Amino acid sequence: MKSKTSLFYFVLLTVGVVVLINILANRFFFRLDLTEDNRYTLSRATKDLLRELDEPITITAYFTRKLDPSFDNIRKEFEDLLTEYHSISKGMVVYEIKNPLKDEKTEQEAQQAGVMELQVQVREDDQFKAQKAYLGAVIKMGEDSEVIPAIGQTQGMEYSLSTAIKKLSVKDKPNIGILQGHGEASLQQLQQAMYAMEVLNTIEPVYLTDSTDELEKCEALAIVAPKDSFPQSHLDQLSQFLAGGKGIFIALDRVGADESSQWGMPINTGLETWLSQWGIEVGNNYIVDVQCPTVTLQQQQGQFINIKPVQFYYFPFITNFKDHPVSSGLEQIILQFASPISYTGDTSVSYTPIAGTSERSGTKSSYSLYEVDREWTENDFPLSDLTVAAALEGKIAGPVSTRMVVVGDGDFPLGGNRGQVNPDNINLMANAVDWLSDETGLIELRTKGATMRPLDNLEEGKRKFLKYFNFLLPLVLVIIYGIFRMQRNQLKKVKRMEVGYV
Repeated sequence: MKSKTSLFYFVLLTVGVVVLINILANRFFFRLDLTEDNRYTLSRATKDLLRELDEPITITAYFTRKLDPSFDNIRKEFEDLLTEYHSISKGMVVYEIKNPLKDEKTEQEAQQAGVMELQVQVREDDQFKAQKAYLGAVIKMGEDSEVIPAIGQTQGMEYSLSTAIKKLSVKDKPNIGILQGHGEASLQQLQQAMYAMEVLNTIEPVYLTDSTDELEKCEALAIVAPKDSFPQSHLDQLSQFLAGGKGIFIALDRVGADESSQWGMPINTGLETWLSQWGIEVGNNYIVDVQCPTVTLQQQQGQFINIKPVQFYYFPFITNFKDHPVSSGLEQIILQFASPISYTGDTSVSYTPIAGTSERSGTKSSYSLYEVDREWTENDFPLSDLTVAAALEGKIAGPVSTRMVVVGDGDFPLGGNRGQVNPDNINLMANAVDWLSDETGLIELRTKGATMRPLDNLEEGKRKFLKYFNFLLPLVLVIIYGIFRMQRNQLKKVKRMEVGYV
């Protein structure tokens, strides 16, 4: 009877603990994040945003169920994210998850809201079949709404969700002017960059005229790849803009390239002289780097065309980034005939070289042939860590503190007829503009995710070690456990054979 009573109380206590844990889990969300880059930990910017909400946010997630495990992981991760948002916001973020394929009405609702219909492969009866699916969400505040049409991966979820909430909760976004009128890149060429920048900003073209009204309504100004000269009156307006505490982003070409003659040529707009008065020197030469793409060179040999792969050292791959919000999370940017940047100003201004070349790089004069097919030697790459992008903060042009970002290549964010732009090129410009205009810290979420660690970059010995370590470790653990079990059983057997064993 006593044992039955104890069992009853034990079961009752267990049920009570389970119920209590469920109640606490509904009110408080907690998960342990052991990843190196804290990819499952919400940023301070997101937490601040959620705690400062004045109106409730409703999130409706449309997820098709019973898909491939990779898509199922996306759904589970998004559900966990919604739970955490609900907990941190103290109920100001409410959510529901719907299966659009459950009925026709829910599917039409998802489509009308802007959630994208996807075609995915599912395994059924040992065969792969195409199936339509939905992996998106609609975020609403009052009558306004934002949509995430498709969630393709777990990386970037927090950025997409937090920026959508910010766009709804903050009515007045800062104005960013894209300077025009001096041969700068058109808005069409910057379309991909504009799409990224419009998350936190309002983007519009700006022309410098006798009136300064257009400049005064901008929080920051972007100047990308100017080709024509700046009159002194326009440079004076830029100085006044900077002195007033407004930020400026400059992507400057100092060297052009004539494809027909393969000669480099200097580009002088007056902007480089204007920058030098603040101690920012953009070199009148271009960088070569062994870390670069391979291009195909066609050579006519008699009746045949010989195709030869060669390295194009004039387009450096930049993977050397310093710790700064503008370069946060960047993996690789690709530049074209980039020029080095140096700083000669005083220490009252904080100067940070945010991106640099590899350990084997060099420079060439702007008045030189950029020969593709020639013999290169170690003497062509005597330099290292040449700065290609820099950030400045402080009293640059007057008594008011301001910010500036300078990149020694004007073409890096351009798309248009050039096709798709390297994603981190876009992230660099978008991060820079957000840093100039926004203090919330959400820019760090744009590139938040797992860091790339390609095995090709490891030494041969280390690759082999990792390969055999991963293969042999489970076997060794099984063998050790087997030996432990065998010895334990032998000890038990010996003990049972002892005299007096009961």
